[in-house]
Amino acid sequence: MAEETIVLCGANAYEEKYYLDGRFSRLPAQIKEELQIMCVLFTHDVGGIFLVEFDRDGRLQFKTEAAQGDYTYDEIGAALKIKEIQRTKEELLRSLELYYQIVVAGKRNIVL
Repeated sequence: MAEETIVLCGANAYEEKYYLDGRFSRLPAQIKEELQIMCVLFTHDVGGIFLVEFDRDGRLQFKTEAAQGDYTYDEIGAALKIKEIQRTKEELLRSLELYYQIVVAGKRNIVL
C-alpha cells in the first residue's frame, strides 16, 4: 500500500530531537535551517511532537500531538502557532509544495 503522507520534518520536545527526511537533503541549507528553527521553536513554545508532512496531493499538513498525561502541552497554543506559521511562512510553504511536486513526485505539468 502506498504511503498516505511523507514527513518532511519534525521535532520532538520529549526527546529534544529534530528530524529531516533524507529525500529532502538537497534542499538549500538556508531552507533546511529555517525548517529546523520553525519545528524546534514550535515544540519549545507548546511542547509535544510537531510534524510537517506532505499529503498524497503534495500539500503540506501540520500535525501535533502530546504524550498521554502531558499536562504541559498547550493544545490551543499549538493551533494558534500553526496558523501563525501558515501566515508568516506562506511563501516558503508554497515553494516547498512546488519542490515536492517537481523533485520528489516527479510531476512535469504543474499549473501555478
